[in-house]
Amino acid sequence: MSPADFTRPGSLYGAVDLGARKQALEAQARRESAAQETGGVPAPVIDVDDANFATEVVERSMNSLVLLELTVTRAEQAKQYSLLLEKLAAENAGRWILARVDVEINQQIAQALRVQNVPALYAIFQGQPVAVVPGIATEPQLRDWLSQLMEALAQYLPPPTEEDQDKQEQPQEPPVDPDVLAAEQAVDAGDLDGAVAAYERLLARSPNNQDAKLGLAGLGLIRRTQDVDPADLQSRLADPADIEAQLLAADFEMLSGEVDRAFDRLVDVVRRTSGAERDRARVHLLGLFDTLPGDDPSIARARRNLASALF
Repeated sequence: MSPADFTRPGSLYGAVDLGARKQALEAQARRESAAQETGGVPAPVIDVDDANFATEVVERSMNSLVLLELTVTRAEQAKQYSLLLEKLAAENAGRWILARVDVEINQQIAQALRVQNVPALYAIFQGQPVAVVPGIATEPQLRDWLSQLMEALAQYLPPPTEEDQDKQEQPQEPPVDPDVLAAEQAVDAGDLDGAVAAYERLLARSPNNQDAKLGLAGLGLIRRTQDVDPADLQSRLADPADIEAQLLAADFEMLSGEVDRAFDRLVDVVRRTSGAERDRARVHLLGLFDTLPGDDPSIARARRNLASALF
């Protein structure tokens, strides 16, 4: 692991789960349910590479709107974002096409579009990029962006089919709680105290609210790492006796979406230590579990590994 592996988070919702994994798991369940109802038909996604880009994206965009997802498929959080895009693509089948390219493998496309960061979502119409969503957006943000995009291109696109209109008339998901929205806005503005206050207000009204619990746990990650020098942390990891460095490294890995890597790191610390150090690593690991929904498969895996390390 190099110092570059530890990066400072910008917007919290572009760096830490805070329920994104929960949304991804729910989206996956919806996709599986929809696939069963349609005889196993998957969400409409076109895999794009340097060789077929002209045919699958440019030519298709002459008559249809193509949303091009530029991603790194091996990255955990990018996978979660892809699931969300697939969900939206399934809901909007017939109105636009989702195409996906792994820029790690197909670098010519990224260079042609002058991509600075991934994931990114480009709207391609008549061979040209007409709009872009850089980084990871929340589901409400994506829905709003899509609504504005479709309105702007309405006169150029084929009219929606009767089936598309029926889908639009179906009830939408309930609105976001105002305190959750306030927390998101506070985080985007860099106001961590304001975000904490918003989640605490929500917990006061609803003590078992999972969004608030996940949000507060994620904010704890940010606070523990925001003043840490990644290069200094990297040098400290050379000393296996520096338990604090291992805990911080796990925090950084959680922030970058490398959940299993963070859990494995702490389980290894539990396995090779004893007494107060072992208990500290164990408690820290349990605290990281709180940043994810309880049914996340990575937690179940880590609990088994922890039990093995302890006994």
